[in-house]
Amino acid sequence: MSSPFNERKYKGLLEGLEVSEVRLSELKITNYELRLDAEYYRKEFLAHDLITKNLIVENLKNVTLKIDVGFVGTMVNHYTKQGVPLLQTKNINEFFVNDGDTIQITEDFHHQLKKSQINKEDILIARSGSFGKAAIYLETKTVNSSDIIIIKANKAIINPYYLVSFLNTKLGVDQMLRFASGGLQGHVNLTILERLQVPILEDSFQLKIEKILQIAYNAKIQAQTLYHQAEELLLKTIGLKDFKPSQEGKNIKSFKESFLSTGRLDAEYYQPKYEKIESMIRQYKNGFSFIKEQFEQNKSLIDYSIKEYNYIEIGDINVGNGAYNYNKIETSELPTNAQIKSKQNDLLVSKVRPNRGAISIINEEIPNLVVSGAFTVLKEKTDYKKETLFVFLRLQQIRDWLLKYNVGTSYPVIKDEDVLNLPIPLIDKTVQQQIAGLIEESFALRGESERLLEEATGMVEREIEESINNFNK
Repeated sequence: MSSPFNERKYKGLLEGLEVSEVRLSELKITNYELRLDAEYYRKEFLAHDLITKNLIVENLKNVTLKIDVGFVGTMVNHYTKQGVPLLQTKNINEFFVNDGDTIQITEDFHHQLKKSQINKEDILIARSGSFGKAAIYLETKTVNSSDIIIIKANKAIINPYYLVSFLNTKLGVDQMLRFASGGLQGHVNLTILERLQVPILEDSFQLKIEKILQIAYNAKIQAQTLYHQAEELLLKTIGLKDFKPSQEGKNIKSFKESFLSTGRLDAEYYQPKYEKIESMIRQYKNGFSFIKEQFEQNKSLIDYSIKEYNYIEIGDINVGNGAYNYNKIETSELPTNAQIKSKQNDLLVSKVRPNRGAISIINEEIPNLVVSGAFTVLKEKTDYKKETLFVFLRLQQIRDWLLKYNVGTSYPVIKDEDVLNLPIPLIDKTVQQQIAGLIEESFALRGESERLLEEATGMVEREIEESINNFNK
């Protein structure tokens, strides 16, 4: 709003502050909710208003057939082990869906939730929690959703591949962030989202973006296939392929066999299902070892004299494929738990909710990398391949086994010692080399997919800039 005070008099007080001045008469032109919060009028957001005025744009509502939100509410009673996948906020990544950590719901409930069903080429945005990511669903099987905004592009007007690419540009992301309400734990207002400004670029350009995304998606699928081949090879090698956990509900231990030897008295620790899988590992035909005997724990602490670090926390690990993200953060702004200086070839093992499988290999040189202390960070010290341990620890059977060591209930946590003392099978070197080869190739394809997605985003941003330049000539 217009400032009532003398600008010159207060100039010194405002120096270094971000101040935007908007006339009251202009509010209804750009602000359909009459929002008066300062966040809505950040300088970069107002700059985007000027950008879109110099482009041929359409409101999101005008280029889509549907903008709706999936089921919102509790559905725990409809969860099942085998059913229809349910996509949630955590499954929405930039461009593509992460379907490696999904809940299943019953077929009957799925058919009841018509509005929440997701079909091929639908675009998905998290409604609450983490804003600014848009994914396109490219599987052929219809799935369901919870708390996700579902957008169906009108293909007669706009290409869905181009649309999801635009939504992942800075201009698209900032508009989504601007339309978020309710603070950090708020939600996206659908009515306002419908007015998101989408530049309409040439059809031939949109088709180029589609082809790039299809190549990127195929590379992603090939990467997943190679990973599953490595997983199947390991399962078959150690005899866990058809493993069935014990259904026995009780286990009798003497005081000497329990507390005096383990220090634990909780019933969870002694469940027969854990003993069965540990027995299989210890009886492996080639013998077994412990992680601490094959890998060294990285305990290197960061140097606080360095100005900034690239930081990886638990939430930066994609539990579906083991990929990671990192964010550049000034050292003074690092969270207290950002402690361990990491480097290429380190294996990160999450100690928080270990059954989720937030495990990753740093497969590139990242300068000034620090990771959360909630990871056990391992590095090779023998010829035992990190790729083998990576696949082993991500096996569902092993992730379930790790719950034996948790010291919490609603938020399970294990200790470094639990990871280091975990028995692991001594896999034949030839098999380990095969596994490592498959994982390396999988990582390379995953990297190529990510590169292509960055290329698509860059192309859209450059094309928008060029369109603005042509408009101003």
